[in-house]
Amino acid sequence: MKKHIALITGGTGGIGTAICKELASQDIIVVANYFPAEKPQAENWLIEVRNQYPNIFIAAADVTDYDSCHDMLESVKTDVGPIDILVNCAGITRDKTLKSMTPDQWNSVINTNLNSAYNVTQQLIQEMMERGFGRVINISSVNGQKGQFGQANYSAAKAGLHGFTMAVAQECASKGVTVNTVSPGYIETAMTRELPEQVLTSIVNSVPLKRMGTAQEVAYAVAWLAEEKNAYITGANIPVNGGMYMSS
Repeated sequence: MKKHIALITGGTGGIGTAICKELASQDIIVVANYFPAEKPQAENWLIEVRNQYPNIFIAAADVTDYDSCHDMLESVKTDVGPIDILVNCAGITRDKTLKSMTPDQWNSVINTNLNSAYNVTQQLIQEMMERGFGRVINISSVNGQKGQFGQANYSAAKAGLHGFTMAVAQECASKGVTVNTVSPGYIETAMTRELPEQVLTSIVNSVPLKRMGTAQEVAYAVAWLAEEKNAYITGANIPVNGGMYMSS
């Protein structure tokens, strides 16, 4: 039986790493995308994860650039094989209140967090439909559901990701391809660990479970959606937020 191949954009980041490891542990061949300027860090990352997961590879692309994504996808197809599972995980923050937000801060977040999903998915979806199987999982955020002060750019991009999910899910549902969203809440990563203690305490107090989530808990949700037998869930938004935001 052919092993599935997964591509995770932003795969060498905190949540991306957990997703790569979880999928690799399920005997999936995993390709982690990284930003080309970060090649030395990505190569060191690969050395570390390869100790336990020899089925993980890396591939460079600027996901905000359509042609760069095309070159990466062609390289992966040649060197590893056709991609069956896509996790759009690339993301950045450039937080400012709207009145102080520069065009560059707006555009860089929209391009990285939202336009990247188009740049990669659009070039893979037809092949997935032709093969009769595919899993697309978009990593959004609780702030895409409820909004967040100082994050008009980030909230807009993450909300847009789920709109993208629902539309594309309808376009390819009859061809064996599912498209879903995972929306994490506040997750403990290297970035959040650097926040002031007062801010961390405030965050934890706002979560009904009274703790931050882990990248591994996000990865479990992604792996569940990626399973071949999980074929009847599409267009959904799976919250991994500790009860911070609940909707019907």
